[in-house]
Amino acid sequence: MTDFDRAVEAAEFLRGRGFGGADVAVVLGSGLGDFADGLAEPFEVAYRDIPHWPAAGVVGHAGRLVGGLTRGRKVMALAGRVHFYEGHPLATVTFAMRVLGRLGVPRVILTNAAGGINTRFAQGALMLIDDHINLMGTNPLVGPNDERFGARFPDMSEIYSKRLREHAAAAAADAGVPLEHGVYIAVHGPSYETPAEIRAFRVWGADAVGMSTAPEAIVARHEGMDVLGISCITNMAAGVLPAPLRHDEVMETARRVKGQFIAVLEGTIERC
Repeated sequence: MTDFDRAVEAAEFLRGRGFGGADVAVVLGSGLGDFADGLAEPFEVAYRDIPHWPAAGVVGHAGRLVGGLTRGRKVMALAGRVHFYEGHPLATVTFAMRVLGRLGVPRVILTNAAGGINTRFAQGALMLIDDHINLMGTNPLVGPNDERFGARFPDMSEIYSKRLREHAAAAAADAGVPLEHGVYIAVHGPSYETPAEIRAFRVWGADAVGMSTAPEAIVARHEGMDVLGISCITNMAAGVLPAPLRHDEVMETARRVKGQFIAVLEGTIERC
């Protein structure tokens, strides 16, 4: 069975449970899963019950797919994701994007908890991803290309949709939520970065660092979907503040700003 066949089988399973025809899908990062609980007319399925779909295994990732409505739009919320650092190949990490493509979802919003590299950013700030640097050491499109997914050499000059970024900026302004802009750098993990690495990333032009998102964005664009990325700056990166980094701090900060985060998401989706 090919990766395409697996994606088709998972999509057919989900279509039979009402997940077809979504206007937008939202991938919810660490500690950001509360958005899924606010959907109207909700229905859900656990990742473990979807054919070939990998189960989320990190604290803060619920591992469920929730369908429903927000502001008149049909939404699929992916409460949790799997990560490269867990030992999964990137084809597994990005499997959800392949399934969304088979379901015909036109746009996806990728969210994450990230470390702040830009010293202007406050802990708890929301950052609109204008571009990214993939420092994971590989690319999810490595290997034979199945043209049913997309072209061999997809263009990445506007990997994060300008139109969707404008919608998100307008939504944040209407909600009174400050919104930063910046470049996200994706690293392998799972160890946090060293202070020397953070200094190097800053020189390269990175504003925030994390261990996800870039592979999903690449595959979503390969599928022809429009992509929006939003980082929640849940902690300052190594060396920015004189304190060690902790995952529980990530979760605490995400909980603190969840109201602002949800307001921006809902306003953005309304404009899609």
